[in-house]
Amino acid sequence: MKIQAVSLNNRKKAFQIKTSKQTFQLPYSKVDLKPSAADPIVRVFVDKELGSEGFTYVLKSGKEGTVHSEQVLAYNQDPHYLRDALLYKLTVEAQKRVEASALSKREIIRRLGTSATQLYRLLDQTNYSKSVDQLLSLLHVLDCDVELLVRVKQAPGKAA
Repeated sequence: MKIQAVSLNNRKKAFQIKTSKQTFQLPYSKVDLKPSAADPIVRVFVDKELGSEGFTYVLKSGKEGTVHSEQVLAYNQDPHYLRDALLYKLTVEAQKRVEASALSKREIIRRLGTSATQLYRLLDQTNYSKSVDQLLSLLHVLDCDVELLVRVKQAPGKAA
C-alpha cells in the first residue's frame, strides 16, 4: 500500500494516513517511539526510502520513529490485509505439511487434480492471487483438518 500523505491530528493524538483508496488513523499510543507533551512531533513525512510504504516522524528531541503501512492496516483491521495475512499463514503451514508428508509431490498434484505449476503457485507465500479454497483443498489432501475460529473481540487488558 502506497501512502500518499500523512498528517498529524494532535486533538485526537493520531496520525492521519491517506492512501489512494482510503484514509486511516493510527493513534500515537500504537507507535514504538511515543510522543509526549514534553517531546512532541515536530515533523512527519512519507518516507521515500521505504518506497512510500511507510512514514517517518521526528520528535522535538531529534529522535525519529518509522511506521510501515502494514502496521496501519493491522491496527485498522483492513479486510484485504487480513485476507492476505490468512493466506500467508495457510501457505506457510502447507509448506511445512508438504515437506513432512510421506506423499510425493507428484501424488499430491494427482490428488488435487492440478498441475505442478499450480502446486508451486499454491506453495509460494508471495502469491496472493490464490484462494483460501485452493489452500484448504491442498491441506485436505495432506490429511489436515482446518478449523476457523470466530469469537467476540476481547476488550484490551481483559483476560480471556
